[in-house]
Amino acid sequence: MKTYQTDQIRNISLLGNSGSGKTTFAECMLLNGGVIERRGSVENKNTVSDYNAIEHENENSIYSTILYTEFKGKKINILDTPGLDDFVGGIISSLNPSDTAMMLINASNGIEVGTEIQFRHTETFNKSLVFVINGLDSEKSNFDKTVELMKERFGSNVVLVQFPVNEGTSFNAIIDVITMKMYKFPPAGGNPEILDIPAEYQERSEELHNELVEKAAENDDSLMELFFENESLTEDEMRKGIKLGLIERGIFPLFCTSAKNNMGIARVMEFIVNAAPAPNEIPSPINTKGDEVVCDTSGKTSLFVFKTSIEEHIGEVNYFKVMSGEVREGMDLINSTTSNKERISQIFVSAGKKREKVNKLVAGDIGATVKLKATKTDHTLNAPGQDWSYEPIKFPEPKFRTAIKALSESDDEKLGEAMSRMHVEDPTIIIEYSKELKQIIIHGQGEYHLNILKWHLDNEFKIEVEFLAPKIPYRETITKIAQADYRHKKQSGGSGQFGEVHMIIEPYIENAPDPVKYKVKGKELKVNVRNKDVYDMPWGGKLVFYNCIVGGSIDARFLPAIMKGLMEKMEEGPLTGSYARDIKVAVYDGKMHPVDSNEISFKLAGRNAFSMAFKEAGPKIMEPIYEVEILVPSDRMGDVMSDLQGRRGIVLGMSSEKGFEKISAKVPLAEMNKYSTSLSSLTNGRAMYSMKFSEYAQVPGDLQLELLKAYEEEQNKE
Repeated sequence: MKTYQTDQIRNISLLGNSGSGKTTFAECMLLNGGVIERRGSVENKNTVSDYNAIEHENENSIYSTILYTEFKGKKINILDTPGLDDFVGGIISSLNPSDTAMMLINASNGIEVGTEIQFRHTETFNKSLVFVINGLDSEKSNFDKTVELMKERFGSNVVLVQFPVNEGTSFNAIIDVITMKMYKFPPAGGNPEILDIPAEYQERSEELHNELVEKAAENDDSLMELFFENESLTEDEMRKGIKLGLIERGIFPLFCTSAKNNMGIARVMEFIVNAAPAPNEIPSPINTKGDEVVCDTSGKTSLFVFKTSIEEHIGEVNYFKVMSGEVREGMDLINSTTSNKERISQIFVSAGKKREKVNKLVAGDIGATVKLKATKTDHTLNAPGQDWSYEPIKFPEPKFRTAIKALSESDDEKLGEAMSRMHVEDPTIIIEYSKELKQIIIHGQGEYHLNILKWHLDNEFKIEVEFLAPKIPYRETITKIAQADYRHKKQSGGSGQFGEVHMIIEPYIENAPDPVKYKVKGKELKVNVRNKDVYDMPWGGKLVFYNCIVGGSIDARFLPAIMKGLMEKMEEGPLTGSYARDIKVAVYDGKMHPVDSNEISFKLAGRNAFSMAFKEAGPKIMEPIYEVEILVPSDRMGDVMSDLQGRRGIVLGMSSEKGFEKISAKVPLAEMNKYSTSLSSLTNGRAMYSMKFSEYAQVPGDLQLELLKAYEEEQNKE
């Protein structure tokens, strides 16, 4: 393959709800560009894009795939993305190196929730956007209704470049209002016959042409002047205006296709190479030092790794975008994230699992390399002397969690290695080894997402696992003052053990004064704070420890041992074994023995005194509360609201957002188990949600009793 220059490169990501035809569309692009000689199909499991066994089995894109095609002297890099929100990691990582997003919409289904969500991602990344209504050959196709919904949801920037003739099963022609020609396709698709527009479509064509010309002129003052002078623009002037509009997201051109029959795809490709921005025509990225990195071949070499996959017999494959300069085989670069030197021994361009070796790539191009020592997704590789990096890709928060356990203990280490590998390939899979819960928790974007993970463990790694209900990371605290004393005494020949500790505990309140006196059990007790230590707990909250010992009743050398005993009970709370937080402890008295007192005695005395006082201090269990945002069609609003109420959810607000209702609520994590599955069932897959941690709040009294009882039974079993 020849080396394409920056202005000859176009980077596009293919977006669209599952079923919109992205994989088939990509197959047509590769066929039209001569990269493949014969088109595969999803049904026959032989497409270039969906080449993994799990994708063949599910007939769905699970991973993003990097492809390329060559067309009219230009190179188009294509990032084909999954359509299901469970695999949003592939969408986000593909948008990062893309310069233009192409959103496919199923002509029969119209605007789906996935379309809306992915449109938001293009807004977040500020990407140029082209719409394609696909599947116009379907008997249920409804072009006009779909366009109406698009303008309603995405605004007046949606502008028709084409409209169909003979929509439905007899679909075979498109009228293009840039070229003002009709493209009529043979039954098998492919190269169309280019004809004049029939008289019955002339009026509509001119109306849409004028609308497009006016929209293109809006993006440049000089074009607007030409428009006012001539009341029109030439095709080249239109392209210039459209390109400027694409870059500013001031125009979303809309095309018509049938990917199934390869109708209209070549014309979309022609538009991409003529009007979509090249990598050096979009705003430059900012590095971690706040400087712009210009996409220029003459600049210093800089690469950003946006995806890592692991392949049998090869190992890790790193996919990168050349942000500046050029990269050649044998070049030594510095990983700015790890400070390691990495040699680029080989460079490839990829079309699915097929990779073609090249000698170099220039600024703006996308490629792959292998055998790097310690480079992963989000890492920056720079020429020596550049000690900065690019901001990492921001992936969505997890929405689904489950515990996982190998059925055979001998597979535990193997399981850890397998899941670490899957996190490398999909950063939205988060693995947490929870000491607190004594479980391995995996977090993902949905139940389907984690079921795919299990498929890999079963079929590729040959590890039998089971999913378990994840425990909830409760917290324990107190609501009032309590006092306790405990004497630890043990004699077994020779030196014994003796330690006695008197303490008072109370709730920690931000900015509250240090204690001077307490009233406990009807008596007033004055204390003299000699020393104060404040500990920030790793799991949140605080422990404040006051040394109020007077008269040397406990030697200062034993105070760290008392503190150690307290920390042990903070790590394993007296109620349910959960972490404790937000407590103040004042040790004010005790006793020692000149021979038998030692550190272990005071550690046990302090630990037991704390446990006794805790149970008298109005103990309560706190549960994690999450902020949940749900996008739901209005006709399913009542069902979703009722379900939230059944989950102890508190609705914070409701609003309408481009055809969907948005519900904001706070819901206990304990009630969110398998929520993605329930929501999908309630709405026929038409709703989506996101969640993030908000706060800890007290559990209801009846639930606290259930938790206490369950913990007691668990302890008895052990």
